[in-house]
Amino acid sequence: WAGSGFLNIVGGCRGTTPEHIRAIADVVRGVAPRQAPEIAPHCRLSGLEPLNIGPESLFINVGERANVTGSAKFKRLILQGSYEEALDLCRQQVEDGAQIIDVNMDEGMLESGQAMVRFLNLVAAEPDIARVPVMIDSSKWEILQAGLKCIQGKGVVNSISLKEGEAKFIEQARVIRRYGAAAIVMAFDEQGQADTLARKVEICTRAYRILTEQVGFPAEDIIFDPNVFAVATGIETHNGYGMAFIEACREITRTLPHALISGGISNVSFSFRGNNLVREAIHAVFLYHAIKAGLSMGIVNAGQLAIYDELPEALRDRVEDVILNRCGDATERLLEVAEQYRGDGGSAGPRKEELAWREWTLEKRLEHALVKGITEYIEADTEEARQQAGSSIEVIEGQLMDGMNLVGQLFGDGKMFLPQVVKSARVMKKSVAYLEPFIKAEKSADAASQGKILMATVKGDVHDIGKNIVAVVLQCNSYEVIDLGVMVPAETILQQAREHKVDIIGLSGLITPSLDEMVHVAKEMQRLQLRIPLMIGGATTSQIHTAVKIDPQYDGPVVYVPDASRAVGVASSLLSGAQRDKYIGELRQTYQAARERHAAQQHSRDLASLAQARANPVPIDWQRYRPLLPAALAWEESSPVDRSGIPVRIRRKGAGILIGLNDIPLAQIVPYIDWTFFFHAWELKGRYPKILEDAAKGEEARKLYADANAMLRRILAEKWLQADAVIGLFPANSLGDDILVYTDEAHQRTLATFHFLRKQGRQPEGKFNECLADYIAPAQQGQTDYLGAFACTAGTGIDARVKA
Repeated sequence: WAGSGFLNIVGGCRGTTPEHIRAIADVVRGVAPRQAPEIAPHCRLSGLEPLNIGPESLFINVGERANVTGSAKFKRLILQGSYEEALDLCRQQVEDGAQIIDVNMDEGMLESGQAMVRFLNLVAAEPDIARVPVMIDSSKWEILQAGLKCIQGKGVVNSISLKEGEAKFIEQARVIRRYGAAAIVMAFDEQGQADTLARKVEICTRAYRILTEQVGFPAEDIIFDPNVFAVATGIETHNGYGMAFIEACREITRTLPHALISGGISNVSFSFRGNNLVREAIHAVFLYHAIKAGLSMGIVNAGQLAIYDELPEALRDRVEDVILNRCGDATERLLEVAEQYRGDGGSAGPRKEELAWREWTLEKRLEHALVKGITEYIEADTEEARQQAGSSIEVIEGQLMDGMNLVGQLFGDGKMFLPQVVKSARVMKKSVAYLEPFIKAEKSADAASQGKILMATVKGDVHDIGKNIVAVVLQCNSYEVIDLGVMVPAETILQQAREHKVDIIGLSGLITPSLDEMVHVAKEMQRLQLRIPLMIGGATTSQIHTAVKIDPQYDGPVVYVPDASRAVGVASSLLSGAQRDKYIGELRQTYQAARERHAAQQHSRDLASLAQARANPVPIDWQRYRPLLPAALAWEESSPVDRSGIPVRIRRKGAGILIGLNDIPLAQIVPYIDWTFFFHAWELKGRYPKILEDAAKGEEARKLYADANAMLRRILAEKWLQADAVIGLFPANSLGDDILVYTDEAHQRTLATFHFLRKQGRQPEGKFNECLADYIAPAQQGQTDYLGAFACTAGTGIDARVKA
């Protein structure tokens, strides 16, 4: 071994004598030790399997769906305590190509640290998930630390930043280094998040110098996130966000050796939430250019990545105009074609506004102008409405707000997008501006003021798109808005509120830590004995969080506002002398009921022990049971079997049999389609056929149904797909909660063992803790039972059609 150059060190273990060691030394004297190879400084992560990321590596997909802030399904499962089902989402991500799994438990209604530890421990027990590295994702340092103690292999911490200064940054980096993890470093410092190329590069460079020179952090374990922001929002200053990120990737790659770059890719398309086809196109184009500029990895839905070259050319060109900021009207040009790609009955070509709507009633014309963002006729229609109304304010509170309420509803349903909402707000603003001189002329000395509202995105949060839209809507309705911007600490909010003598305080936040900061603001308002109404809004907020966590901290009114369209109605109710007391009273009743429901849900399920559950199986009299021998088990591979003209293949599997049905006529399957779940897949909830006549959803459902049937006719006529099935029948017995499948009737060899779960909830008298194994004869009975299984698909050929 030594002479072959295999050894670096030789020696002996406990009990080895000095003579033995001396003999070893004599043998290897003069033999050169093995030369350790020089290992290139690449990022090397691992789960149960290694993931080495070097210059030759392709883009690394980080699965995003194990994230309560980004996946509604994962959030629901975790809140329900359905951790096993939540694991399936992780498993699917890995199967779809995710090379790292991002896990985030930042939810206001969770004990996030406990949830993180529990879930990571479950992941560690699933080899098909645990084979990839884990990215621990949280805005709270204590949760990141809890996660670091659980993961096996070498993972990634997401994230740390200079937001709280260098001392805290260095302290956290040293802890991560001690645990041997890599770290995502946000382009975020004491001044806030970087949104320009210069700031992104400046902050990342500063962080790199601190980590490599002061902490001794390996450069290859630094992963920068230069902040992916939404483009095509309709706000001009956002137009350069895509290029700022791409160019930052290029500069970081050039100037900061061995560091990697990551980003939350779905953020870039937030403006088009609800239109998955356009979002996927934006992701594909953004990734194409960012990867070429040096992007190493990204948090994505690994199962929904479009291919750049296969995007429709017209859509790809317009998306590139947006991402690369190639023209000033890129957002408008993308909106023109976006409807084509909704897949829900949208127009077949670019939308062209026609003048037929000008013949509609005044109310419908105003509504149409607001929804479509048409300013051309708004002043004439506003004047007509003013002449018909008793006052100019009535126009705002009537037809205009009706239209804006519809805008809010459509936006919430995913049928309108952020840039369209901004356009709607501009129409509203123009109409209100036209009415303002009349409003002033109509005001009498005792006319009630609409009110003064202070708005702020709370400390620690830099997101303000939603807040800005609410501000526009409120200003359009004659409320004076004092906008303090983003990252505003509680003391500033309350100081400005008292100084300006505001009527309402509005708090906004997008990230989970914002929820804690809102609670803090409410506590401070209580401490200072304020009674100013507090409005709560933002993507992570909810009625249940407001009721359970915020409202109990403050004796004044606290109101959850789900979207911009509700803000005016809430403000009006809070400031109306006639409505205020009744509104607040009803609100408090609603919140109390929500708290009681939440408390009831928090009681742990009354579970039996596993031993108790196994002692209460389904009672079957196995002494009298005589299994029937399936007739198919007598078939031979050459046996002719007539199945309505469907080709049938028979294959023996030990003492069992596999029956394959190939190319099943699709027309025979069509009558079995469950259209209810088809509509559910398109976010149209309701039962078929009733949904076709639904007052709210019927029109969209009928269009979708017609489109689906048209495609179904093409599938049948052009034979796009092939349907196949296989049925298996095997000798089997149960053993406890398992089912043993045999290769032979004598039970000498086991082909497979299926492990099943047993109900563990305590059952009332006469009910049982069921397990599937209960329905197969136990092995100790000495008689052969049988297990049947099947698998089927109607999807053979779909890949070719998708790529066609």
